[in-house]
Amino acid sequence: MSRRNKIYEGKAKILYEGPEPGTLIQYFKDDATAFNAQKRATLQGKGVLNNCISEHVFTQLNAIGIPTHFIRRINMREQLVRGVEIIPVEFVVRNVAAGSICKRLGLEEGMPLPRGIVEYYYKDDALGDPMVGEEHITAFGWAQDFELDEIIHMCLRVNDFLCGLFAAIGIRLVDFKMEFGRLYTDDLMQIILADEISPDNCRLWDMKTNEKLDKDRFRRDMGGEIEAYQEVARRLVSCQAPISGILQAAKTDPHERIDADEGAHSYHLEIGGSRSTGQSRSSCS
Repeated sequence: MSRRNKIYEGKAKILYEGPEPGTLIQYFKDDATAFNAQKRATLQGKGVLNNCISEHVFTQLNAIGIPTHFIRRINMREQLVRGVEIIPVEFVVRNVAAGSICKRLGLEEGMPLPRGIVEYYYKDDALGDPMVGEEHITAFGWAQDFELDEIIHMCLRVNDFLCGLFAAIGIRLVDFKMEFGRLYTDDLMQIILADEISPDNCRLWDMKTNEKLDKDRFRRDMGGEIEAYQEVARRLVSCQAPISGILQAAKTDPHERIDADEGAHSYHLEIGGSRSTGQSRSSCS
């Protein structure tokens, strides 16, 4: 086991120097935060679940031609990703009224919106990630007009695909956040999807019961966060192992790193009460 240079640490992930130029290792932590990190907790196994869920979603998006930073999953907590220049704007797509839009516009939670709505938030924790408009984004040079047009197009395309993906497993995609970055190769620049897509940055409701299967369980002190994340993972890839590794992940140091070049490690997993065996380099998708 070796250690690489830490590039950046956020609330839910750490980025390390990758094994090759232009790559990074994205490590998923068990830390949970809400309300601009005013509320904090450690949910053992959350990072393992988010790693696998995000891998599955990004693999599907890559398959339909959405360019993403995801290359492959390395082990239970890490992904190999492309290094990008992050655009300092969070793009939130809303399909159903929930969260801040209800407070801002006086909407009833659960009301279907007329169509998918894209909102923009400036990435600045100290300012509370304020909502901004297209004029702010282009005027302050966070993104150019053509880049914003491309991002909005990708947001709507990703939304259409993910709505269908989750509906097929009985989950309603209420809203979700995306981040994009610039990938530079030779003299070319490409806008690609980065960060993660998981219950940490999506609102996911069971279509029959409206049970919340996302971080709102933590925000609202509902409990059962890991069980909810596990249910999302189980439905997404229930017939394919490996997936959660919750029991093993809970026994390991959440700050332990495994080098990208290290060989595969076998482990046992529990999915909905059944056990399976996998290799850390195999895919969940």
